Amino acid sequence: MPEATRPRLTRDSVLRRALERADTAGIDALSMRSLASELGVVPMALYKHVANKEELVDGMVDLVWAEVEPPAGATWREAMRARAVSLRAALRRHPWAVGLMESRTRPGLANLAAHNAMMGCLREAGFPFRTTVHVTSVLDAYVYGFALQEKTLPFASAEESGQVAAETEQSVPAEVAQRFPYLLEVVARLAESGYDYDEEFATGLDLILDGVERRWP
Repeated sequence: MPEATRPRLTRDSVLRRALERADTAGIDALSMRSLASELGVVPMALYKHVANKEELVDGMVDLVWAEVEPPAGATWREAMRARAVSLRAALRRHPWAVGLMESRTRPGLANLAAHNAMMGCLREAGFPFRTTVHVTSVLDAYVYGFALQEKTLPFASAEESGQVAAETEQSVPAEVAQRFPYLLEVVARLAESGYDYDEEFATGLDLILDGVERRWP
């Protein structure tokens, strides 16, 4: 490509194009060479903005963290709920980031700001230090675990889950149904009403917040 027509790269433009590629093709499809090809530059041009793929992923993860709304609400419970919902929403937009959000050894400013805001919300609400750590850990573990399940289950809506469950129910041999009656009950109920991700997430989140409220009022 002639020098005059090459796009002018910035660190932000490189990270955002990498984010788009990971969203559409997955993180495994992302390489410095493929990214350079999409940007219309030679691979060496990228190294002026990111040292290697690890630094590239660090920056991409920080962009995801930047989409997570800080805790906000009249009470700590409202704030924690809003933050959990926002984190899940960001992971739904960028499923490749599931498993990477806490793995960065060089977290970016958005990453640090998100964690600091969550800790600060709980501490300013009167939670002791250790309790704050416990609540932060269990809430994030729940969101990450739910996001992983949402990413890997073979359906994307309550309607699709109902269809999958109905097909499964019809194909279960009688001897298997007799041996595992409670699992078959789950399949049968899902065939009727489906599995609603939003409802299940909200219910699980309330269970956790109820427990926190009872133990640390």
